[in-house]
Amino acid sequence: MSMDHDGVLRTKLDQLECHFTWALRKDDIDLIRLDEQLKSDVEKEEQLTQTYNALAYVKFLQGFLDESLSNLMTSLKLYKECYDEEFNKSLIVTYGNLAWINYHMKNYTECESYLQKVQKINENISSESSSVPEVLGEKGWTFRAFSYKYIEKSKECFKKALDLEPEVGKWNAGFAIALHRTEHGKFTIENSPAVKQLRRAIERNSDDDVLTLLLAMRLVIYKSYEEAERLVEEALERSPDHPRVLRYAGQFFRKKGSVDRGIALLGKALELSPKSSVTHHQLALCYKMKKIKLQQEGNHHARSSRVQEIRDQIIYHLEMAITHATGFVKAMSDLALHYGEQHDVSRAEEMFQETFKTAKEKNDNLNVVHFHYAAFQLYCKRDEVLAIKHYMECLKMNPGSYEGKGSEYKLKKIAEKRINKNTQDGEAYGILGFIHKEKGQTSIAIECYEKALRYQDNDEYLSNLCALRLSI
Repeated sequence: MSMDHDGVLRTKLDQLECHFTWALRKDDIDLIRLDEQLKSDVEKEEQLTQTYNALAYVKFLQGFLDESLSNLMTSLKLYKECYDEEFNKSLIVTYGNLAWINYHMKNYTECESYLQKVQKINENISSESSSVPEVLGEKGWTFRAFSYKYIEKSKECFKKALDLEPEVGKWNAGFAIALHRTEHGKFTIENSPAVKQLRRAIERNSDDDVLTLLLAMRLVIYKSYEEAERLVEEALERSPDHPRVLRYAGQFFRKKGSVDRGIALLGKALELSPKSSVTHHQLALCYKMKKIKLQQEGNHHARSSRVQEIRDQIIYHLEMAITHATGFVKAMSDLALHYGEQHDVSRAEEMFQETFKTAKEKNDNLNVVHFHYAAFQLYCKRDEVLAIKHYMECLKMNPGSYEGKGSEYKLKKIAEKRINKNTQDGEAYGILGFIHKEKGQTSIAIECYEKALRYQDNDEYLSNLCALRLSI
């Protein structure tokens, strides 16, 4: 092929709407986890053409071009079996992917054939491919499946599809899920866009009990417990063998405090989907809650063996979670902490360093790693200085998160304990100054830093104090 011809071909390919042109960065995607997830979706026989399209792109990123082509041909075959159509707008993405993979395999005749098929479809529709609801829907689903970093893009795609076809159930469902995952801030049950859209989506997808579970979990945020539990029980009655329904229900009961019910439901979900890293992680969180509750009870000697049994369960499920999902940062850092609790300090340290590296490379949950590492330093290594440092890092990164609030609490307890022992502990006042600074409480932070400098000469305290005074 001449360079000019190749240039023309690439220009046409770049104008397509498909996985190859959606800027899905390899570094943002856990390919092994997504590969397993998509394969399990194939087994469920839901959204098969989309799933095979996505799986094909994953195989391309992994360098398996023949498998990629095979998955795309399967997607095409399934669509034609269902609809017996060759030039439907629902095939724009599949044909686009086929053009790209054939280009990469140097099958230029096949590549041009699929480009012509896309062109023929475009000639029969009044809008650009980028404005076709079916394309927007698949794009939104793909963004949601590939990485949490793309969830805002997913929301935008489903919103555009919904604007074009407001009554279509799958666009309503996609937008509802995206809203549920992105909605933060001060809303009420009456004005929450996520609650409103989930109710609307359920009306148009009455058989989708995953949506019902998402609504239930959203209602818990607004303390509407009675309706939430009713919805969960109804969903379980209708879909007793649906892995995601069981998993979300297990998560719901864990948060409600009904840990044993949560474990039972998650255990059933795991039987149906044994390679689910998310289910393993949720089970670990359930057992972790049981462990904490038991540790808070009296009679240390009587409960120590039971605590160890539960810790073994936590470690098992966390190890399985990271086995089935490489780079699962939250599970990795929690596992490292539990190795520390087992007094396997060197193994814990090694795991933490690996987790820090992964979190930085992926820009993923680094604050969570700092939080767990701080706890490891405080409780396993008895190094309060390092614990303070990492709690501070966590609080700076995400003060409103569970870990951020937990770091604030721990730092405050450390500072108050020091001040109770020594009212002239400058470092303790410096810690309190840092907490108030991060919370935006400038005047209180200034007072704390002034006290800190009174008892301890420290350039960092002075720098923070000057910056705070200038900000007023």
